[in-house]
Amino acid sequence: MKYSHKLSDAIHILAYLIVYKDGDLSSKAIAASIEANASVVRNLMSDLRKAGLIRTQPGSANTTLNVDPKQITLLNVYQAISMDHNLLHIDPKTNPQCIVGGNIQDTLNKYYADIEETAFQRMNEITIQDITDDILTRQKAK
Repeated sequence: MKYSHKLSDAIHILAYLIVYKDGDLSSKAIAASIEANASVVRNLMSDLRKAGLIRTQPGSANTTLNVDPKQITLLNVYQAISMDHNLLHIDPKTNPQCIVGGNIQDTLNKYYADIEETAFQRMNEITIQDITDDILTRQKAK
């Protein structure tokens, strides 16, 4: 099963822009930090730019935040990137002739919707500044 890392990579990009604001902000440098291809970084930065979270200059490695990091929530980032799935996944192939298989999808849809709503509320409370502060605290403790 393949999982998307787009959300964590987009958060990584924003934190990188804060921590290394006076350093190399090229997609190549950020990609090295994420250990991903620079095109992945450029695509995510495009999503973040379209959402108004960052400013980019074509042909220049001068990307900056467009919003105060205390105002950018994880939910903002989640909504900015092109996610093509829900947080939780239901097996679409179950046996409809079985009591469990015939009802599990609708049952889980109900509970998963509640779980996702709770997760989105919590994501709306955590900011990019919180993430960056935690990163820097952990680095100091090393």
